[in-house]
Amino acid sequence: MKIETTRFGQISIQTEKIIRMPHGVPGFPDQRQFVIFEHRPDSPFYWYQSVDEPALAFVITDPFLFKPDYSVNIPKVLKELAWDPDTQLDHLQLYVIVNIPQGKPENMTANMMGPILVNQLTREAVQVVLTDGKYSYRAPLMAAEPSN
Repeated sequence: MKIETTRFGQISIQTEKIIRMPHGVPGFPDQRQFVIFEHRPDSPFYWYQSVDEPALAFVITDPFLFKPDYSVNIPKVLKELAWDPDTQLDHLQLYVIVNIPQGKPENMTANMMGPILVNQLTREAVQVVLTDGKYSYRAPLMAAEPSN
């Protein structure tokens, strides 16, 4: 299948790689189909590209690469989603949306309050909103340099 994108032109995707978001992404409730692809080989970043809206793409990453102590109560989230933690826990991937200010990659942040949970088994995803106050929607990804 071919899709149009504003950043990458026309790209070919495998239909079975499409991720469905029954509730969309907050702010984009009508966008319910996405595909994930590499930013470039060996990069910790990926693109979360809308299948239906060429201009809608998010940079995402695995939060544990930047915040090893990041934690989400996944069994609780799975129960809320009616996903079975006993059979689907091993098929989950967690991502966070990254904001990279133009010309200032050292100031990039991630939405740690709103991780995207992808069920690789069902190809469904949901953006979860964590309300426990532990995380920010603009958490710095790069550690600050120590001052002398």
